[in-house]
Amino acid sequence: MSLSRARTRRSSRRSTSARAVLLTAVALTSAATLTACGTSDGGGKSSGSAGGNYVTGPSGISTVAKADRTEAPKLDGETVDGKTLDTTALKGKVVVLNVWGSWCPPCRAEAKYFAKVSKDTADAGQDVAFVGLNTRDNSKQNAASFEETYGITYPSLFDPDGKLMLRFPKGTLNPNAIPSTIVLDKEGKIASRTLAAVNEEQLRSMIDPLLAEK
Repeated sequence: MSLSRARTRRSSRRSTSARAVLLTAVALTSAATLTACGTSDGGGKSSGSAGGNYVTGPSGISTVAKADRTEAPKLDGETVDGKTLDTTALKGKVVVLNVWGSWCPPCRAEAKYFAKVSKDTADAGQDVAFVGLNTRDNSKQNAASFEETYGITYPSLFDPDGKLMLRFPKGTLNPNAIPSTIVLDKEGKIASRTLAAVNEEQLRSMIDPLLAEK
C-alpha cells in the first residue's frame, strides 16, 4: 500500500470517529433538553426541598406539605411594561410565578390558560396574584407583543439573563426549565412546581388547595 493511500485511510477513520462523537454529543444534549422541557418523573417522593420532602404526582406537579415549605426568594426589578415589582409585597395572596419566553413554543401553548385563570380569579375576588418571569428575550418589545397576543394582563419581570431564576436556592423546588410554574402560599413559601406547560385544570389544581388553607 502506498504511503498516500495509508494517510487517506487514516484521515477517513479519524473523520468517521469525529462524526460519531459529535452525533453522540448532539443526541445526549437533545435528550437532556427534552427531559428539562417535558414532564417530571412519574411520581413519588423526592428529598429535594430544603426543610422536607416534596411529592411529584403523575401530572408532573410537585407539592410540598405546609410544614415543610421554604421561603421563596425576593424577586424584584423592572417589568416588561417599564414599571417595578417586588414579589415580597404580595404576601397574603397565593402567588403564581410563571417562567416564560416569547420564543418558547410550550410557553405559547399554555399562555391562554394563564390569561383565563388570572382573569377568572380576579373577577371572583380571590386572593391570587400572577407574576411572569420573562427570560432570554432579546428585547422587551418581543415580550410585550407576546403578552398582547395572548391577553396577558398581569405583570412580568424582565429577566433576559435568567438571574432571577438563580435566586432560588439549590435543593428547593426551583424553576430549572422553561416554562416553569411555581406557586407560593399566602406566607410567601414555595408550595408547588411544575417544569412543563400546564392547562387550566392543572393550574387550578395548584392554586385551589392553597386558597383553602387556613
